[in-house]
Amino acid sequence: MKILISADIEGVAGVFNSEQTRAGNGEYERARRWMTEEVNAAIRGAFEAGATEVLVNDSHGSFRNLIVDALHPRAHYILGKPRYLGMMAGLELGCDGVMMLGYHSQAQGRGVLAHTINSFAFARVQINGESLGEAGLYGGLANEMGVPVIFGSGDDQFIAENKHRFALAQWVQTKVAHGHSSGLSLSLEESQVAITQAAVSAVRALAQRSTPLIPAQQEPTALTCRLTTQGPAFADLFCTLPELVRLDGVSLEFAAPTMAHVIRMLNSMAAMSFMLR
Repeated sequence: MKILISADIEGVAGVFNSEQTRAGNGEYERARRWMTEEVNAAIRGAFEAGATEVLVNDSHGSFRNLIVDALHPRAHYILGKPRYLGMMAGLELGCDGVMMLGYHSQAQGRGVLAHTINSFAFARVQINGESLGEAGLYGGLANEMGVPVIFGSGDDQFIAENKHRFALAQWVQTKVAHGHSSGLSLSLEESQVAITQAAVSAVRALAQRSTPLIPAQQEPTALTCRLTTQGPAFADLFCTLPELVRLDGVSLEFAAPTMAHVIRMLNSMAAMSFMLR
């Protein structure tokens, strides 16, 4: 049984400020160690519950935040970018379940450090009229590939936004959001213990099921992605891509046959936005 852990940093216990998420300072160095320790807690739980292989996808920012020489020696790690599947790279290797660790709520949500993919350029992402954050987008990609989301950890707002999407997942609330950069956190040790326990429960439940958690894939449903940008300059730039349709000063949309297509388009635009920094 192969498990993929997709690990972000904003939902990690003790992380509340953007400085903690950006390389080049002492606050980030501490936060990336906490992220690594929560990842190790999830790995321990997965192996204890019977996983035969664990892949860890470093899913924050540059995708190279985890402290490699401090990571669990039995797991394998996916680091760096670009990647076609972004935060879910590794699913193409044949995984049985995915865990979303350290995730956060969507752009314009009320969670700690809430954003969707690129806080500099993206103000809102909607799929067929529904606003989605990274969990909704990438969890939808996992479902599309037939892999169930079995675990999620982050603040209360992240869980509230996504619990109905992944009804069979185990959840760990690492903190309560009081605002974008404030809240109440578990201690680091308490968070790690809770993550290990939930990982054990999630992987055991997955192993005990006799039927797939995700039904056989039907004919793909056409998707429409509407992106609201942070300003007209971003919409100007992104609409150099011919398949995008400009809706107004800050909004655009495109049609996509799959969630994988949506993810690749959004990540391409996120990369393009660096031209405007």
